[in-house]
Amino acid sequence: MIKAMIFDFDGTIIDTETAWYTAFRDAYKEHGVDLTLEQYSQCIGTSLNSFNPYEYLMTDLNLPIDKDAFRESVQLQHAALMNQEQVRPGILNYLEQARKAGMKIGLATSSGRAWVEQHLEQLGLLDYFDVIRTADDVSHVKPDPELYIQALEGLGAAPEEAVAIEDSPNGARAAAAAGIHCIVIPNTITGTLTFDMPHQRLSCLTELEFNDLTTKPLTKSV
Repeated sequence: MIKAMIFDFDGTIIDTETAWYTAFRDAYKEHGVDLTLEQYSQCIGTSLNSFNPYEYLMTDLNLPIDKDAFRESVQLQHAALMNQEQVRPGILNYLEQARKAGMKIGLATSSGRAWVEQHLEQLGLLDYFDVIRTADDVSHVKPDPELYIQALEGLGAAPEEAVAIEDSPNGARAAAAAGIHCIVIPNTITGTLTFDMPHQRLSCLTELEFNDLTTKPLTKSV
């Protein structure tokens, strides 16, 4: 029986990922560099350790760029693009249905707490979550399962009693490693990536009735 739902944030609840890629891609073009999606995907759903798009032009290509000015430019472009974004289809309905059903609701994200709570507050969603685990709470972010393990502990749920809602391969890997059934709802960017772990894929949550999720056997594909 499903007793808890755990949501990712970036790219899942609201599509921040497409805006980030667009902002970085356009900033790179200004310096004559093409930022491929394959390259950028290394940091989607995880930390910037594998690929830091803020520093790559300076550290790897040795371009004479003002680091602070570059960061500010990217963040301003991202903020402008995010003004056009809304909560993804089906998310609010799932949150409301889960609350009515008495289910525990968690959030597990590789982003920092201040970033996530600021946006959840702006979206009017913060109060839905019983437990929030962020990069500030763990030693290792996704694809490591630590965020999901901590979220499960905070919610008082076993892995088989929970469902994870994700958008990226790194997030799905983390959920699978924690033993949690994962529903993947890719966005424009992550929909082009390869998912090589067991998961249930939907274009958005509106494709699956909430009651079907909680009452019917869960199915997975690779």
